[in-house]
Amino acid sequence: MTSPRKNPTLPDFIWASGEECSDPLVAKDGRPYRVDELESTGHLARIEQDLRDAAAVGITHFRYGMPWRRTEVEPGRYDWSLWDRALGVCYEAGLEPIVDLCHFGLPDRFAGFSDPSWVGPFLDYVSAFLARYPEPRLFTPINEPTVTAVQSCLLGAWNERRADPDAFAAALGNVVLANLEAMQMIRADRDGWNLMAEGFTAPIRGEWLPRSGRTPMQVVLPVLCWDLLLGHEPLQEASPILERMDESVLGRIEELQGTINVIAGHDVYPVFLFDAASTRDPGFEEAGIQERVQVYGRAARSFYQRYQVDFWIAETSNLGLPPEQGPEWIRALAGEVGRLRRDEIPVRGICWYSRGDQHDWDTGLVNPSGRVTEVGLYDIERRPRPALEAFRELASTGAP
Repeated sequence: MTSPRKNPTLPDFIWASGEECSDPLVAKDGRPYRVDELESTGHLARIEQDLRDAAAVGITHFRYGMPWRRTEVEPGRYDWSLWDRALGVCYEAGLEPIVDLCHFGLPDRFAGFSDPSWVGPFLDYVSAFLARYPEPRLFTPINEPTVTAVQSCLLGAWNERRADPDAFAAALGNVVLANLEAMQMIRADRDGWNLMAEGFTAPIRGEWLPRSGRTPMQVVLPVLCWDLLLGHEPLQEASPILERMDESVLGRIEELQGTINVIAGHDVYPVFLFDAASTRDPGFEEAGIQERVQVYGRAARSFYQRYQVDFWIAETSNLGLPPEQGPEWIRALAGEVGRLRRDEIPVRGICWYSRGDQHDWDTGLVNPSGRVTEVGLYDIERRPRPALEAFRELASTGAP
C-alpha cells in the first residue's frame, strides 16, 4: 500500500460545487430511457451563465463532467466540442475543474457495468482526454462506484437493471479497477490527484463500524469500495461479495490500490443517515439537523481512524429536507467539519451538490417524470435558493 503525500496545487480547504451530470440508462413506462441531467436542467444551453453564477458565490473548485457517450460519438472518434466549451468557461470564470469522466452512465454500445468490455475503451477515453487537455490536475474518474454498482446490479434500477449478487460483484470490481487504472494514468501523465466521491451512509443509532455484532449492509458496501481503492483489509461481512469477484480483477486491484495522490470523498446527505433497526427509517424522521451532523462527525472520525487519509465532503445538500432548511444544514455541517479539523482530522473541503436544481432524484431516477429535486444553490430558473447566502458567507470566511 502506497503512502499519502500533500498536494501542492490543492489548498488546505476548498469550498466547491458542481453540475449534476448523471446519465444512466433507466426504464420509463417500461421502455429504456436515457437520463441526461445536463440537458434536462438546461445547463448545456446556459453553461456560461451557470458557471459565472457559481463563481459569484465564492466557489473556487467545480465538479464537472461531460458524459462519455456525448464525447465518444463512435468507437475511437471523439467530439470534444462540449468539453472545449465547458473547460474554457471554467477557466474564464476562475473555477478549478474537478474532472468527472463517468457519472453513472456508459455509451449505448455497452451492456452495462457488470460486463468488463467497457473498461478498456474507458481507459482509451481517459488517455485521449489527457492528450487533449494538459491543464486539469484534479479528477473524479468514476463517480460513486458503489452507488453505480448497487443501482445497476442489485436494485435493478439503472443500466443493465439487474438484481443479481454475481452481477453486482462484477460491476463493483470493474468500476474499482477502471478507477484505479485511470488514476495511475493521470498520475503518470501529470501527477494528478483523485478527489473521490462515494455515498457515505451511517446509522443514526449505533457505531459506524460496530465492535461487536454485524455491520449494516448500507455501510458494508461503501466500506468495501474504500477498502479496495485504498488498500485496507475488507470487513468479514464483505467476504461473499469478494468471493464472487474475478480473481484477475482482484489481483490487479491489489497491485494498484493505495492512498497516493488521493483525497477520499464523502457524499453526505440527510437521507444517507438511517435507522439500522428499522426498515421504515423512523430515526431519519425523528433526528434533527444537529443530531444528523453529529452522527456524520462520529462516523468521519471512525473513517479516518481506519484509513488515515485526507478526505472531503464531495457532495452535500438539503436532499431529504425542504430548501428552507438548507442554510441550517450547511451551517451545522460546516460547524462539525470545524470541530473535526480542530481535532487534527484532515477534512479538505465541502462541496454543495449541485449548483442548480436537479430532476427526479426523489425517486432515484426511476421512471423519471421531470419532477424538480429542490437541492440547488440556484433553482431550476436560476434564482437563488435559501442555502446560497449561507454558503456564500461560509466560503468568504475560509476554512471552518
